[in-house]
Amino acid sequence: MTFPRECFIVFRRQLRMNLRNPAWVIIGMLQPIMYLFLFGPLLKPIIQELGVDNEYTFFVPGMLVQLGIFGAFFAGFSLIGEWREGVIEAERVTPASRTALLVGRLIRDLVQLFVQALILVGLGYALGMTGSVKGIVFGVLLTMLVGGACAAASNALALTTKSEDVMAPVINMVMMPVLLLSGILLPMTMGPKWLQSVSDWMPFRWITDGVRTSFSGDFARDPMVYGTAWAAVLFVLALWWGTSTFRKENA
Repeated sequence: MTFPRECFIVFRRQLRMNLRNPAWVIIGMLQPIMYLFLFGPLLKPIIQELGVDNEYTFFVPGMLVQLGIFGAFFAGFSLIGEWREGVIEAERVTPASRTALLVGRLIRDLVQLFVQALILVGLGYALGMTGSVKGIVFGVLLTMLVGGACAAASNALALTTKSEDVMAPVINMVMMPVLLLSGILLPMTMGPKWLQSVSDWMPFRWITDGVRTSFSGDFARDPMVYGTAWAAVLFVLALWWGTSTFRKENA
């Protein structure tokens, strides 16, 4: 059996599971929509000072990154349930590639993220967001790249901890500084110098700035270059970690 076929079989099974119980998809989509309608209007006086015509032109790219990070980070919880039910053991006795077991799940997560991103961008346009079409397409692709990285890391963490009680606080501990220091909600230029210096060491800060810059259609600016580079590096590292974890699980 070829590698693409193995990935497709895993993806098809995972997609069917999601369609039977779409709660995670709905919950993952409701949070950024609530931010969009309840938090977005509060940004208007702040964003006007930055010279941006519409607050959603600033806010929607941040919400895309939030979808890619926070939605994908929860992907591993379902894997713990599968491990507990013996599904992972059943997959390991098959000749399927261990990489395919991970990639098939990642494709499911990326399809889910893509649909959510389209809904978010559509709502942004309805609320007055402006941006380059090519830039928005690239921003969505960059979001999917970082989403794939977070989903792979989540799956690796799930197989490492094998416990929701351990995994949940670890994710919360990581998510809080990422949310506050990546500039998803507010521009980091509003903070003191020391906070900006700390955020400069946060890869997700550059990814967020990269997605925002891409919406303007300017692909040559530093945030675009650094954001794309960081997203690619994180994806490669997370894919390697996830694959090696699946291989270690081989009895």
